[in-house]
Amino acid sequence: MNKPRRVLQRSMMLPVATRYLMPLLLLFSVFLLLRGHNEVGGGFIGGLVAASALMLYAIAESPAALRALLPVAPRPLVGAGLLLALLSGLVAVASGKPFMTGLWIKTPLPVLGKLGTPLLFDVGVYFLVIGIVLWILLTLAED
Repeated sequence: MNKPRRVLQRSMMLPVATRYLMPLLLLFSVFLLLRGHNEVGGGFIGGLVAASALMLYAIAESPAALRALLPVAPRPLVGAGLLLALLSGLVAVASGKPFMTGLWIKTPLPVLGKLGTPLLFDVGVYFLVIGIVLWILLTLAED
């Protein structure tokens, strides 16, 4: 006797909620990134929040839909993050100081405050964390 096939019903709430939550979470992740070089936060936690927002989209829609949405694949994002973090340390070497010495621009910008190599390092970590988390989770989701 053949058993009837179970049909999975997709939730209507999750895709709708994701459309509203994803931009807010991405904006919050940028806030955490920019706040991090002066206070609690930074590239790591900002990258985790951004990757969580993007994976929420993959759960609501599909991993293929997220790959189509991303302007850059996760693997090159990892490389770009590593390169930015390395460059932030080499800026100090180029100016005759030890590797990873923090250097800042003299005049602070109105919204961002003091910019310097710690922020560049945080941006590198931000891209690295987003790339690694998406790479791992999309690989698991597609298998």
